[in-house]
Amino acid sequence: MDDVKWRKSSRSDTSGKECIELADLNSSVGVRDSKDPEGPKLVLSRRQLGELLRAARNA
Repeated sequence: MDDVKWRKSSRSDTSGKECIELADLNSSVGVRDSKDPEGPKLVLSRRQLGELLRAARNA
């Protein structure tokens, strides 16, 4: 995933301590921790990302 464009979430913490980045992978979405760009990455379907966001809002 070295050649994809990562974008920081507009909902990320303004202090930069709690940030995630997303990448458009056509039919799926990449998710990574902006503090650790070389670390693990998740690949989720767009539906899975929507479900994750709904669950986080309700937590």
